[in-house]
Amino acid sequence: MEQEIFTMPKIGDQAPDFEAMTTQGMMQFSEYIKGSWTILFSHPADFTPVCTTEMTGFALLEDEFTKMNTKLVGLSIDSIHSHIAWVHNVKEKMGILMKFPIIADIDMKVAKLYSMLQPGESETAAVRAVFFIDPKGKIRLIMYYPLNVGRNMDEIVRSLQALQTADEHKVALPLNWRPGDKVIVSPPKTVDEMEARINSDYEMVDFYLAMKTL
Repeated sequence: MEQEIFTMPKIGDQAPDFEAMTTQGMMQFSEYIKGSWTILFSHPADFTPVCTTEMTGFALLEDEFTKMNTKLVGLSIDSIHSHIAWVHNVKEKMGILMKFPIIADIDMKVAKLYSMLQPGESETAAVRAVFFIDPKGKIRLIMYYPLNVGRNMDEIVRSLQALQTADEHKVALPLNWRPGDKVIVSPPKTVDEMEARINSDYEMVDFYLAMKTL
């Protein structure tokens, strides 16, 4: 049997649109995310241990994401009834309510659209994919984790902060950057810009690597 090939959306692509049922009702994805940052993330299955730790992690930080103008959208290849039962179970057992919409992707339509199904890992469960989408609907960063390794929430938050800072200030961010750290100024593109850089008050390793405090 010929194996089905899934094309993964790439950084810089417009986020593929879709309509789906979620725990918050029907969603037209392009309309729901319009004007805000969005983190679209998948988990393999409801009522599983690693997924429960991850989804509650997102739920606990939802207010922080909201302050950063960011919506959360979860997904797994489960029915809406399974999702609702799991949301209820987690609230009952852990006191944490997953308020963000969780897509019921029982027909695997969205999982295939975003290449969350990777046959080498599983043909019926979505891997732990994370898509960062900007207010214009463009994919800006993609993370993939296998089924048996949970995500790092600190890195998800840091990545979002980095993307928003880079956009706002037109800068780049160095290794291990955290809010408050120095940022990298774009390299000069002309000789005149190079001369101005040398005479600036930037912290410089050399003219092509200069840093400043925001």
